[in-house]
Amino acid sequence: MTIFTNMPSRPSATSVPGVTPEAQGRAAASRFRLEHHLGIQPLGDLVAVIEQATGVDVAVLDAGPDEHGLTMCDPAHGTVFIGVARTRHPMRQRSTLAHELGHVQFGDWAADDAGSCGQRSPVEVRADAFARHLLLPLDGLRQFLADLRVTDRSVLSAVVQRYLVSPAVAAIALEQAGYIDAGRKAEWMGVTTPQLAVRFGWIDQYNALQADSNRRRAPQRLLSRAIEGYAAGVLSAQVIANLRGVALEAAEAELAEAGIGPAAQQTVWADPADLADLPDVGVDVTELDDYLRDAGDGEEWATETGKQ
Repeated sequence: MTIFTNMPSRPSATSVPGVTPEAQGRAAASRFRLEHHLGIQPLGDLVAVIEQATGVDVAVLDAGPDEHGLTMCDPAHGTVFIGVARTRHPMRQRSTLAHELGHVQFGDWAADDAGSCGQRSPVEVRADAFARHLLLPLDGLRQFLADLRVTDRSVLSAVVQRYLVSPAVAAIALEQAGYIDAGRKAEWMGVTTPQLAVRFGWIDQYNALQADSNRRRAPQRLLSRAIEGYAAGVLSAQVIANLRGVALEAAEAELAEAGIGPAAQQTVWADPADLADLPDVGVDVTELDDYLRDAGDGEEWATETGKQ
């Protein structure tokens, strides 16, 4: 795979006069939901949403503590790949997935203008905005809260739990939708998801989300093709186990339970009678005998071949 830099297929954040990266990100997120019939409701399995809606391969991989996600494009085939790190921070992983999808939508790929010394570039700000509005559309938030007066963290918790976003993302959306002021937004952006989950009784759900986000996950199309190869008898179950990051026994048990096994390989033997139809092939080794005799090995050759 080749990582492309600065190869936009749509206007860059700085190429549309008067339109901020925030506005571009929000518009693109709304367009993505509209084009793929996602409405304004919360998105479930984001990996599946991306793969089914765009055909982009997505993988959850082992990575370093400071590595969250990347987007790559193969220029020879036009194939795009999104990779995110497995983590015990499920809301952050979802934001990373949505952020990388934003780069795909704008054709940023791995843009190398990350910004200078603590300041994010317009491209990154735009991808951030796309991620927030994709995960938590303001129209959906207003439908969910209606005329509710937001006074305490129970509402923040409800928004985080419903949309599976971080408290920071929820706080920004609540302010943009007019439910809280800037001061409360700043306060709530410092709250953590585990704090809300413990306080408001959904820690079991959060633990399940953690377990799911902390597992490796192969691209669905790749895994499907591998299983097809296993069923055809050309790949081993170990390949499936390696792709999924599970033990061989677990992979074999799941395949067997699903009724999937390698096809029986039938050995087809030739019928001796068919050999009678083959043409006679004469082999003349006279020249070989002459060559070996001239080389001084004639006596040995004649002995080995029974010629005296």
